Amino acid sequence: MVADTCAKHFKILGLTTVLMGVSAIGVQAQQAAAPAPVRLGIVSFLTGPAASPFGIPGRNGAEIMIEALNGGKVPAPYATVGLGGTKIEAKYVDEAGSAANVVTEFRNLVQRDKVDAVVGYISSGSCLAVTPVAEELKALTVYFDCGTPRIFEEAARKYVFRPSPHATMDNTGAARYVLSKKKDVKFFSGINQNYAWGQDSWRDFLSAMNILAPSAKAEKELFPKLFAGEYGAEISTLLTSKSQVVHTSFWNGDLEGFLYQSQARGLSKRMPIIATTAEASIWRMRDKMPDGTIIGGRGPNGPLAPNTALNKWFHGIYVDRYGTPPTYPSYQMALAILGLKVAWEKAQKTKGGGAPTTEEIVSAFEGIEYEAPSGKVKLALGKGHQGIQETAYGTYRFNKQKQTPEIVDVIRFPAECVNPPSDVNSDDWVKGGMKGAKC
Repeated sequence: MVADTCAKHFKILGLTTVLMGVSAIGVQAQQAAAPAPVRLGIVSFLTGPAASPFGIPGRNGAEIMIEALNGGKVPAPYATVGLGGTKIEAKYVDEAGSAANVVTEFRNLVQRDKVDAVVGYISSGSCLAVTPVAEELKALTVYFDCGTPRIFEEAARKYVFRPSPHATMDNTGAARYVLSKKKDVKFFSGINQNYAWGQDSWRDFLSAMNILAPSAKAEKELFPKLFAGEYGAEISTLLTSKSQVVHTSFWNGDLEGFLYQSQARGLSKRMPIIATTAEASIWRMRDKMPDGTIIGGRGPNGPLAPNTALNKWFHGIYVDRYGTPPTYPSYQMALAILGLKVAWEKAQKTKGGGAPTTEEIVSAFEGIEYEAPSGKVKLALGKGHQGIQETAYGTYRFNKQKQTPEIVDVIRFPAECVNPPSDVNSDDWVKGGMKGAKC
């Protein structure tokens, strides 16, 4: 009897062990079948003077876009999960610091963290430093904001893409808007940060004004250092000038500092300020932004964005999450991530399924066209690596009755009006009379 009981116990124990083994094999099979997430490095200013007006909105744009993609909740044609059905895992990195530090962090993302792609960078200095390293490491890199035209004009690139337009669009559009509103401009000035972004921006604005209004003269050309913060001397210089408009491509805390100080000193009452990036600060400055400021948003972003279902969705989820409208860094981050999705899934379809290689994504990325919350994007420059869009400018006013910022008197300029043709250097194009511009 005892022997029979023991035998039964051993049979039960054996059956249990077998079932547990089968169950474990099933779990392992399920785990093996689940694809590893796509790992993205997301780089933006998370600390320092550029964080609040630019870097944090950029990061926020990435957070909500990645969350929505992983949930399959982005409107058509982006309703598939993640990238090609694989969910996205993001690592966020602070862009603050020296160019050497930015490059070190980029190398860490690629070599240590083994990310599948890097999406990031606001400062043109960061992009100029990272670009040769991305090419050296053969690392897929998508810039979401930095605007210097030099990235794809100094050399051909294979692994670097920038779907958002570069600064030539911003500044030729600015010149066209100024002259549409003030046809009698005889003198104008500029105050821009003394590095690639500021120098390139002023160069293009100056060249465009020389072509479009050859009798107008540039009176003051001011280049304070980046992150100077205090502009009393420059404002005094502008106040004593004969200028009828002042151009600035200031961004980060420099933009807001300059606008606060210029309003306190009455500069904005003497001449309108045309600020190519000021859309990023209208919800922060509100009634402290001088009425009459000519506002740019590095493309049709924020209040300048088109009235489409995709834009309404993006604006809505952003406001729901963060309690404030998205600004152009948020829009450009969304544009960059959607561009990566389009290229990734195009490559996946071409190979017939499965995770595409970096080389396959690079090939698929070149020359794509797609819709973003800010409208149509076409990678038409830099041998298919640099995007173009239409742009828009308007005039700022704070609506005291509604207690809200507004941009009025908006003029839109087609992409082919404010961007050079394919394979034409932007500086040469503007100085040569913007031949072929379709306005």
